[in-house]
Amino acid sequence: MRTFGIEEEFIFLKPSTLQPANVGDDVHAELLGRSPVSRFISHEFLASQIERSTPVFDRFEQASADLLAFRSRLARAALNRGVLAAGVGAPFQTEGWPEVTNVKRYHTVETEFRGLVPDHLINGLHVHVGIPGREAGVQALNRVRVWLPTLLALAVNSPFWHGADTGFSSWRSVHMRRWSTIGCPPIFADAADYDRRIRRLVGVGGTYDLRTIWWNARLAEDHPTVEIRVCDAQLDAPSTLLLAALTRAVVTTALRDGEADVAPIDIAPELLDAGLWHAAREGMESTLLNPVSGTLESASAVTAALLRYAGDAIDEVGNRDRIVALLARTQRLGTGAERQRAAMRAGGQPALAALLGRALTAHD
Repeated sequence: MRTFGIEEEFIFLKPSTLQPANVGDDVHAELLGRSPVSRFISHEFLASQIERSTPVFDRFEQASADLLAFRSRLARAALNRGVLAAGVGAPFQTEGWPEVTNVKRYHTVETEFRGLVPDHLINGLHVHVGIPGREAGVQALNRVRVWLPTLLALAVNSPFWHGADTGFSSWRSVHMRRWSTIGCPPIFADAADYDRRIRRLVGVGGTYDLRTIWWNARLAEDHPTVEIRVCDAQLDAPSTLLLAALTRAVVTTALRDGEADVAPIDIAPELLDAGLWHAAREGMESTLLNPVSGTLESASAVTAALLRYAGDAIDEVGNRDRIVALLARTQRLGTGAERQRAAMRAGGQPALAALLGRALTAHD
């Protein structure tokens, strides 16, 4: 099995209104370097956000302990400032033009994307999986791409915008469709083809460098990894762990299939893109696109298809029981979007705020 790492984006919110709170700089300064779990903390695009990258893991248990330890420190730092730190794909409420973090790169993004900036209050979960080389990574991308709608459906966690239910389970995904490179990556002949095509994108639209190519799966430019970027930020660590474990298994399987020259699943690009939109709306509550059959099937059936595809990789490290238990937890509690909606139905905005605060450090 391949090594893996996780990037989590968090947003700080005012408890009374659930609007963004611009304390990212203060929290960053407090946490940076205070303990091993606080390594690799970075600013994010907005002053109300923070990002944390984990160390490289080779075991599930390492990731579990690390994520919980950092989230506990983050919760305390937020509490000290009278705000909530939340793992959500988008905040419940927004207010005017957001404050951009005072970093040159982020001001360039603001200049390039203009009127899209007020809607970029979005937070993601990115999973990196180690690859032996760029050629192998491209062949893995060709095979992973068809499972991106399934992973998104499990990860939906942004149903609200401007204080209202959008009718979508991942409104973050809808926002991101307006950026200049997004969605499922195309099929590439080889690494040279990948590199040639991404370089042609630079300078077109808002893609001002290779790091602003925001496909939902790509090769990382700074690390020897495949980076899966389709997931919303997650309410709690167990949800993040489930998605990381599934992503690792899918990428591991795709790497092996590429090495064995097993043909990628053939699916029309327009159908795959529509499947991604469908997953953003429905989450796990209805149907999903099964890439094997090319038809809509129940969410549970498509999840089972993903488990069959990646089954050998899951079994190799003895993670099947843990993954099955985490999937059962998601079925019992609901996705992040379902849990947010349930909180709003039960007690309105105060109940939602309580859920966000409680979930950040939940471990079961």
